[in-house]
Amino acid sequence: MLPIRDGLNPTRLRLPAGEWPTVLEYLVGRFPDDATRIREKVGLGEVVDERGTAITGETPYRAGSFVFLYRDPPHEDRVPFEIDILHRDDDLLVVDKPHFLATMPRGMYVVETALVRLRRELGLPDLSPAHRLDRLTAGVLVFTVRPEVRRAYQMLFAERLVRKTYHAIAGFDPALELPRTVRSRIVKERGVLQAREVAGDPNSETVVELLDRNGDHGLYRLLPHTGKTHQLRVHMSSLGIPIAGDNFYPVLYDVAPGDYSNPLRLLAHSLEFDDPITGAARRFVSARTLGNLAEQTPSNGEKHA
Repeated sequence: MLPIRDGLNPTRLRLPAGEWPTVLEYLVGRFPDDATRIREKVGLGEVVDERGTAITGETPYRAGSFVFLYRDPPHEDRVPFEIDILHRDDDLLVVDKPHFLATMPRGMYVVETALVRLRRELGLPDLSPAHRLDRLTAGVLVFTVRPEVRRAYQMLFAERLVRKTYHAIAGFDPALELPRTVRSRIVKERGVLQAREVAGDPNSETVVELLDRNGDHGLYRLLPHTGKTHQLRVHMSSLGIPIAGDNFYPVLYDVAPGDYSNPLRLLAHSLEFDDPITGAARRFVSARTLGNLAEQTPSNGEKHA
């Protein structure tokens, strides 16, 4: 296998069933726009099999085997916000992620992600996220520094042993009785941007509390007991008070990639857990705020004047 290079993991490809005489011919056919670079990488020994053996122009094709190579990342405009470090030790790096920065490479965001930025800036090639925040959500994000401890911290999140507190700004409805616990069944289908609530046994739970109010907007504390995709956004929308700046719920609308004028007012405010290595109680709190309630946008989907 190939090591992490310049903050990026190599791409792993499983060779499908088919009739290609060589691995190189398959790769050139799969990535025709990158055919020249693929041939260059093979010539430099930068494409390897699962044993770490370099692929050559004559390596026969073997369906079901794996090859590893570095893909050239596309050009990305820099997301103009910085990552603040809240805590760093031999095992953990805890940061305050800004809005609009993805946690890790996915889709059109590869280099402009918290993971790749931090690997490059701090010289930590083995850095790995213990959990994930949506690109549009800001706040506390935990990474592991050493591969040896990665599983222990990731399991904390997988087994729901982390106490999470979020803050959100959304509309205020005087008829809505709070605090309340919202439970529903949320499904997220592959290829569909929005998650949705369906009939059936609940698989998601969020406690919603009102912390402050100014006119038509409120500041809310959200306590998720589960971690379904877009759970907080779906639950707030289902209450009739979608989070300010949410372009997914209740109605999906497009926002230009470089438009940072109306961030989602959702902040991962704090995380608490008992450290699986030392047993010590850990608590990390974001230094970010969601702004002044009186200055919030009128409603989701409305354009700025």
